[in-house]
Amino acid sequence: QVQLVESGGGLPQAGGSLRLSCVVSGRSFSLYACGWFRQAPGKERELVAAIAWTGVPSFYLDSVKGRFTISRDNDKNTVYLQMNSLKPEDTAVYYCNLDLFRWTSGATMVPGDFGSWGQGTQVTVSA
Repeated sequence: QVQLVESGGGLPQAGGSLRLSCVVSGRSFSLYACGWFRQAPGKERELVAAIAWTGVPSFYLDSVKGRFTISRDNDKNTVYLQMNSLKPEDTAVYYCNLDLFRWTSGATMVPGDFGSWGQGTQVTVSA
């Protein structure tokens, strides 16, 4: 069973930055793609960014392209999401997860595929 611990959320103003971290245990981290997801109040959870097992970013939601950057550190079993130029519409609980299968890009990760999640980290961007 994979364990996921997200951190780094906060209450930035619009235009500000945050760096989210997710420490993963319970699986061979380096062999799996990772994804950052978010869920805003009243909305479905959505994939925000994904990074392949190779370390190459494979997906960004259109609304975050050019502002968010996903990266990973296999030595620390950690995936990061650098968020710049934050907007109020980025307000959500952010979650990470590993892809179900090894050696994938992660670009097609779907929230409904995952039965286990971490506690998430809240990001609230004020105008």
